[in-house]
Amino acid sequence: MNRIFNFNAGPSTIPLEVLKKAQEELIDYNGHGLSIMEASHRSKLYEEVHNGAISLIRELYGVPMDYDILFLQGGASLQFAMIPMNLYMGGVAEYVDSGSWSSKAIKEAEIQGINYRVVASSKDTTYDRIPENIEFSDNADYAYITSNNTIYGTEYHEFPITKAPLIIDASSDIFSYPIDWSRVGMIFAGAQKNAGPSGLTIVIIKKELVARGGDKIPTMLKYKTHADKNSLFNTPPTFGIYILNLILHWIKDNGGIEAIAKNNQKKAKLLYDAIDNSGGFYVGHAKRESRSLMNVSYNIKNSDGTNNSALEAKFVQEATDAGMIGLKGHRSIGGLRASIYNAMSLEGVETLVEFMDKFQRENS
Repeated sequence: MNRIFNFNAGPSTIPLEVLKKAQEELIDYNGHGLSIMEASHRSKLYEEVHNGAISLIRELYGVPMDYDILFLQGGASLQFAMIPMNLYMGGVAEYVDSGSWSSKAIKEAEIQGINYRVVASSKDTTYDRIPENIEFSDNADYAYITSNNTIYGTEYHEFPITKAPLIIDASSDIFSYPIDWSRVGMIFAGAQKNAGPSGLTIVIIKKELVARGGDKIPTMLKYKTHADKNSLFNTPPTFGIYILNLILHWIKDNGGIEAIAKNNQKKAKLLYDAIDNSGGFYVGHAKRESRSLMNVSYNIKNSDGTNNSALEAKFVQEATDAGMIGLKGHRSIGGLRASIYNAMSLEGVETLVEFMDKFQRENS
């Protein structure tokens, strides 16, 4: 088997142990003579997988009992619309604009015609930092942030303290560090970066927020619909939830979220040190205090400080030839990007750093 190192931003790498387990069980799940993909979502067989995943999230993340854990579809992008539909109460919704995904969430609030306000933004500096001096109104219907910004490589390292319910798009850093739930009203995430394949959306939401949804919200877009039916109102993405269950077991077997967080810090330090010690050959996009532990966006610079797009293209091609894919930066800012989610091994980051050093020596 010739596995490559997958640095794609999403869908992204999945732990090899999880893939092997899924391969082993694909045709015959636990001796039942069928694949979990073939099992009815109403069956006891699937119910154990479904409820097992919910229980593991609550255990590993320390989710209090006054939160519902929902498995939905439509990705984080559908949540951008569902949040104002369900949580806006006629007052004001407040957003921090820290990148592309928060901008899209703001756009959905605008489409719905609600009263919203952008309380802080780093757009004027090409989203190179988490905005400073964030002040949400105490009486806002909700306060909204994106915890990690995949394109620009920035991340909150502490959530704002708010009286308004704090809503967090954690699509690219879910399960990567412990959560202080006293600060959180709702966290949601598309699964395809840290929690499994695409097609599954995880929502962890306070029950009191679930109760806000009014009668005029379409049935499938109402959180209460799914909370009342344990995310089984309609057929859920059963295979995605099965893989999520395996990933949660992998996290538990590897010491839990606290241990995963320490490993993530170690990987990120290794890569950022390589950038910082390159003498300006590599330059990170994010300000140091806002650097993401999940997505590292950087450029190769000319001596005059401009980006060397030709060398960046060469870097991507040679890295691909060397068994490392997904290192091309997002089209909106170009450059290079390494996504080092939970499942990216330390060996993968070490291999990338060795390649970076070699590439610099050969192309300086």
